[in-house]
Amino acid sequence: MRVLMILPALTEATSPHFRPIKYSLFPPLGLATLAAYLPPDTDITIHDEHVQRLDLTDDPLPDLVVIQVYITSARRSYEIADYYRGRGVYVVLGGLHVTSLPDEAAAHADTIFLGPGEDTWPRFLADLEARSPRTRYESRIRTLVGLPPVRRDLIKRHRYLVPNSIVVSRGCPHHCDFCYKDAFFEGGKSFYTQTVDDALAEIDRLPGRHLYFLDDHLFGNRRFAEALFDGMAGMGRLWQAAGTVDAVLAPDLLEKAVAAGLRSLFVGFETVNGANLTAQRKRQNVGRDYTAVARRLHDAGVMVNASFVFGMDDDGPDVFDRTVGWAVDNGIETATFHIMTPYPATKLHDRMVAQDRILHHDWDRYDTRQVVFKPRGMSAAQLEDGYWRAYRDFYRWRSIWRGAATKDTARGRLRHMAYAGGWKKFEPFWDAAIRTGRVLHVLPLLEAVLSGFGERPSLQR
Repeated sequence: MRVLMILPALTEATSPHFRPIKYSLFPPLGLATLAAYLPPDTDITIHDEHVQRLDLTDDPLPDLVVIQVYITSARRSYEIADYYRGRGVYVVLGGLHVTSLPDEAAAHADTIFLGPGEDTWPRFLADLEARSPRTRYESRIRTLVGLPPVRRDLIKRHRYLVPNSIVVSRGCPHHCDFCYKDAFFEGGKSFYTQTVDDALAEIDRLPGRHLYFLDDHLFGNRRFAEALFDGMAGMGRLWQAAGTVDAVLAPDLLEKAVAAGLRSLFVGFETVNGANLTAQRKRQNVGRDYTAVARRLHDAGVMVNASFVFGMDDDGPDVFDRTVGWAVDNGIETATFHIMTPYPATKLHDRMVAQDRILHHDWDRYDTRQVVFKPRGMSAAQLEDGYWRAYRDFYRWRSIWRGAATKDTARGRLRHMAYAGGWKKFEPFWDAAIRTGRVLHVLPLLEAVLSGFGERPSLQR
């Protein structure tokens, strides 16, 4: 059997504001995980449109096409699905958007998958072999026990800056109103992990030093996280991950992570307005001292990638300058900004519909860069303008220098300048590396910078 697995390009990845490096970071692990369930003699191709455009005229035709759909890749996903179905190929769709809007997706597929695929995908393959596949599979059993090793041999490693991405859990223990993933895990456990031994075995199979954990919340189960970090200690790995402010402040947990090689953490601060946190059920942030979080990470030698969302109901036109000012004053190395976006099947979307605040359902524009609802504290134009200004202001050279000046040592200031400046200011360099297929060659430089972040200021004085 010939199987083609496709990750269609997000609309924002093809826009005039396209930053190639942002979409050439990580390979499509979800598809490579599903590929591991296929028989060994299956002819499998994984195609990621973010790094290589799909040629729909290619022959011979596959027997099965598997497409992973996100909200801003929905239009492209349906276009691909319709093309292959029109030529008699069996097409299946899954992913966040399919789970959120199954009836919409079903019009473009022979079979759709709702929720995670660890239990439904093997059932589908058995049904397909018996020539009796169903039109819809809905996940109910949630476990990663017995998960086969990811088919990393199908991934074109040279096309990604961070080919050693890894996921050892599913979901998140928190339930924020704006989160797109709650609907994906409805009907079963919303957060679960691999066994520690399986996770360590997967890590051990990865070459090189650098890892990037793509888990929504690597620290979400403290017992699992501590056992994982204990097992990783001594491996000599350097890694990046995502966590929450309450996890950073938890006693001893951060220290274990740093001893295991943590050098950079993505943290969802989300908003500098406390009232917004309660309204969006971001309870893990309520009452937390953000400055203490940034200080604790930096004192441990961990770089901070801070995430913020603009446009919540308590935000006014001053929120952009206040947010950027706080981030720069606290030496945040990189920041990611978003316009609040009411994704379908979220509590935020339901509330916005009830209040008649949704402007449209053009999924191409649900990219967290455009306003798709009626804001309360400012106009839509003010919100979009402020979003872009926040990026410009945070990544100005003078802001990068101000952030670097908060570091205690000359080496620390240079590392800050190198990482923050390199991420945003050297776009021609990234473009050339991607076009020539040499982006992986930059990985040693990333490892060198991350290695430097492991030096604790308290030990340098």
